[in-house]
Amino acid sequence: MKKVWMSGAAVAVVAAVAGVASVRAAPNVQTSASVPERVGDFQLTDTTRLGHRLSYFKYAPAIVLMSQTNGSRMSRTAAGELAKLQAAYKDKGVLFYMINSNLSDTRDQAAAEAAANKFAVPLLMDDLQLVGEQLNVQREGEVYVIDPKAGFRVAYHGPLDDRFTSANPVAANAPRNAYAASAIDSVLAGRPVATPRIDVKVGKTISFPERAKSTEFAKISYTETVAPILQQKCVTCHQKGGIAPFAMNSYEVVKGFAPMMLETVMAKRMPPWFADPHVGKFSNDTALTPDQSRTLVHWLEAGAPRGEGEDILKTEAGEAPEWPTALGKPDVVVQLPAFDVPATGVIEYQSVMIDNPFKGDAWLRAVAFQPGARPVLHHITSSYSPDRSAPSSGIPGSSVGSFVPGAGIQTYNEGTGAPVPAGGKLRYSMHYTTTGRAMSDSTRIGYYLLKKPPEIIRRAAVISDPSMLIPAGEARHKEVAYIEFPADAVLYSVHPHAHYRGFSVELKEKTPDGKETPLLSVPQYDFNWQLDYDLAEPLNIKAGTKLIVTWIYDNSAHNPSNPDPRKDIAWGEQTWEEMMYFRVNYRWSDETSSHIRNDLQAKLMDSRTIGSLDDNADGKVQINELTGTMVSLRSRFADLDLNKDGGLDKDELAVGHITGATARRLRDTDNDL
Repeated sequence: MKKVWMSGAAVAVVAAVAGVASVRAAPNVQTSASVPERVGDFQLTDTTRLGHRLSYFKYAPAIVLMSQTNGSRMSRTAAGELAKLQAAYKDKGVLFYMINSNLSDTRDQAAAEAAANKFAVPLLMDDLQLVGEQLNVQREGEVYVIDPKAGFRVAYHGPLDDRFTSANPVAANAPRNAYAASAIDSVLAGRPVATPRIDVKVGKTISFPERAKSTEFAKISYTETVAPILQQKCVTCHQKGGIAPFAMNSYEVVKGFAPMMLETVMAKRMPPWFADPHVGKFSNDTALTPDQSRTLVHWLEAGAPRGEGEDILKTEAGEAPEWPTALGKPDVVVQLPAFDVPATGVIEYQSVMIDNPFKGDAWLRAVAFQPGARPVLHHITSSYSPDRSAPSSGIPGSSVGSFVPGAGIQTYNEGTGAPVPAGGKLRYSMHYTTTGRAMSDSTRIGYYLLKKPPEIIRRAAVISDPSMLIPAGEARHKEVAYIEFPADAVLYSVHPHAHYRGFSVELKEKTPDGKETPLLSVPQYDFNWQLDYDLAEPLNIKAGTKLIVTWIYDNSAHNPSNPDPRKDIAWGEQTWEEMMYFRVNYRWSDETSSHIRNDLQAKLMDSRTIGSLDDNADGKVQINELTGTMVSLRSRFADLDLNKDGGLDKDELAVGHITGATARRLRDTDNDL
């Protein structure tokens, strides 16, 4: 049998990993499994709820994937050896992941497995088995070395090394044939892998129930199954006059876009819903269900067959209505002044003030936006400005709606309303971006009013940290902030917001007994779709509960949206700057339209100062928590720490005049409440 000797680089790597001076090459054995030539884009979430999209890592010189199952000695041993390989290639930029496609392993179980065994390699959960199906995974311990530069070609498939050709691999033994290391070296050197396919014959098999049905995928009915899914989940945007770039109004259109549709579903870019399905339930969830995802992917992979029957996308094709069908014609329509956006350049935020169009005190139940030039209108925030010379009606002012990419309608929970006092003015902050083509925007806003004051007042607060600072080049920078509720409340809706460097975000509640529960997780944030997440069931918040937000930012050169990875990035309004922002909408449990609790609102807002600094949410700011633009205060820490307990509490922050300065910065973030 032909022998293929490894390169010197591979020898050096294996020596570093296994402690041996030389290795013998792999026998030229081809696998019997049908492994794809290339890997299509996909996104999976790891056991820490961080999203990983394959195409995001196209910069990597090589990507290594390995199949894994929980509770297996083989997988645990392989994970340890894969971690050594990861360490050996760290400086070369090679990325390593394990993938769990085993239906009997839940993510919580996988997270416990990763923690108990101190896995150093991220473990991705293939809940729907669609990635495992694409890779044609058969069992644990299968390694795939992928070459992103060659269109994500599978350069190697086989075991990690020759120790894993035995049912009982012994990690203490040095490998004689380091198959994966040799393949990585070849990819890095830009040459073909000598033995690209080696059969994997040992390890726990992984059951893929849908694989047995693969011959039936071509029989999936477009008329009865596929078109209704598209009608339900896609056509609202993909219709004439809709916000999508094309109308999905016939089978022929779908067939033409089939490759793109497969990629967007696998990469979880469409439909635009980014909440982790394992965390929280939301009434406005537009995501495909697991069964819908499997059906669409399998139909698309089968070639998108037409079959027999009516094409409801064609026969029922419509046009986007002027105003939302479910809401009808607005009670009040505001026409904002036209604004001409040039082809290039930086546009300062435009502040538009209009007279209050409502007769007397008004209560909003919904707001709908009609952008005049959607490509250049990035977002609108709003607020109510009272007439200080007129007597107050007693109800608090609120936002009068906000528009963000991917949105257009805001509806409030039944029985609640957003108050707008009589008189005064409405202020709109308009953020425009240039696209290379001059356009004119003339936006209309439709307001839907309640007939009488609601029992419940819908409140809002922003959780943020205006002292944030993201170091140049940092790929996974973390910022944490919270607010603490001084009284019982009910949470209705949440809205995360960041700019181009936002990578992922999570909201959790920490109750007074110290228990922490995630409420929303967005594993991979998309700046182009900034959504409200409306809780399916309003959540009771007990007094003393903290709502804690964690944002992850990617300020590296590998973030394809990053305007300039060479700069340290601080808080700023323009999109090339950054924000750490998270709006929550709620009510005070004992507040009604006839019993206003502005005192509770003021206490909640006061909690934001320490909440923007206290990263571990223990009620005190330690010296290492003075980061970003607040790091200069470290020199004053000993003087500020009056009781010498090693932390700054609310009173000490106030004495040090930190409260006032930070509060002013925080108030600047509240324009779009």
